Amino acid sequence: MADIVLKTARDIQSMKIRGALDIAIAAAEAIRQAALSGKNPRQLAADCAKLKHARPTAVSLPNAVNYALQTIEANKKLEPGEFRKKTAEQISTFIKEQQSAREKIALIGSRLIEKGDTILTHCQSDTVEGLFIEAKKQGTKFDVVCTETRPRHQGYLTARILKKHRIPVRLIIDSAVNYSLKKLEVDKVMVGADAVMVNGDVINKIGTSQVAVCAQALDIEFTVATQSIKFSPESVYGRLIEIEDRGPKEVTTELAGIKILNPAFDVTPAHHVSKIITEHGIIPPAGASEILRHFQKTGTEE
Repeated sequence: MADIVLKTARDIQSMKIRGALDIAIAAAEAIRQAALSGKNPRQLAADCAKLKHARPTAVSLPNAVNYALQTIEANKKLEPGEFRKKTAEQISTFIKEQQSAREKIALIGSRLIEKGDTILTHCQSDTVEGLFIEAKKQGTKFDVVCTETRPRHQGYLTARILKKHRIPVRLIIDSAVNYSLKKLEVDKVMVGADAVMVNGDVINKIGTSQVAVCAQALDIEFTVATQSIKFSPESVYGRLIEIEDRGPKEVTTELAGIKILNPAFDVTPAHHVSKIITEHGIIPPAGASEILRHFQKTGTEE
């Protein structure tokens, strides 16, 4: 069953599996299947190491793998059959909790959308899309503006999904954000996150910080919707998150000999963020420390 772990790691690296929560769930599922295949604790720990660093910025990935490692460590003295059964069950429960968190955020966040709102979003977030879809189900009429999000064009995915759910959507080029916020009379900005730091800074797809600066200049609410698994325990100890730099071919193959900078993420300072929607409720950016304190007490993330 090693193939499932290696395949999952490759799929995460290539962005075949994308989205911070989906990455976490995929990694946890790979370890669950590896445990069921009969691997011993030492082998599973090696599998966890392969997955943990598949992408450096999405905090949900090491958080999910760390949970699996804690489960493996706690169960390692059990008989092999009981070890397989209990480890797989506990990881399965963890996966269900993460899926439930997305649903809770959709319910909480949908209440923030008002009739007639125009909302701008950046990149592609299952969490934000779920929030929009839930608001649509509740009968709220609103429009969405989404950026194309170069160079991988994740905004195209957002536009297709919203169109499928009959939510009015307009696609804009990334450089038209400031223009569009004013021209289209945007009421709110809602984005997802790949990581949240202890001080409330948010790491998300490159370009998010520019959107936040423009929104604040126009006094437009900037809301982040994200699961608590994306909060960074290591930031409590002053450790910075590595910003992934992806290959130049994602940008262009037509400029040989010219250096290309292609960062996948950027940092939006907490003072640009109005609020953060989590499965535990709506918090101010400063509330990130309380979320992390809770996990340190429960041992869910370390």
